[in-house]
Amino acid sequence: MHPEILAQDGYTSVSVDESPVRELFPGIRVRPLWTGPAGAHANVLEMDPGTSWPRRDIHEPGPEEVYVVAGTFNDGARDYPAGTFLHAPAGSWHVPATTTGCTLFVFYPEG
Repeated sequence: MHPEILAQDGYTSVSVDESPVRELFPGIRVRPLWTGPAGAHANVLEMDPGTSWPRRDIHEPGPEEVYVVAGTFNDGARDYPAGTFLHAPAGSWHVPATTTGCTLFVFYPEG
């Protein structure tokens, strides 16, 4: 074992179950996992069955990276099953929704 790994500056870990949960919209919750010094951040987004974003989700100031962990995610155009990765460039938009419910890992490399 190498315990010095855990002593490295900035090396961190968090359990999703221990991350504080905040409701963004009815049935849609975010769990923050990590925020970097320049504003990049990683979250888990949980959407209950039959929920949708109430408006366009515009990706600003940078891109959004999404990995569908469980369930089926819909971006307003098509369904994406668990195991799907999506890249949404800066300035693009979608309307997140799900009929089945879903869990997403969402990363914003530029904040």
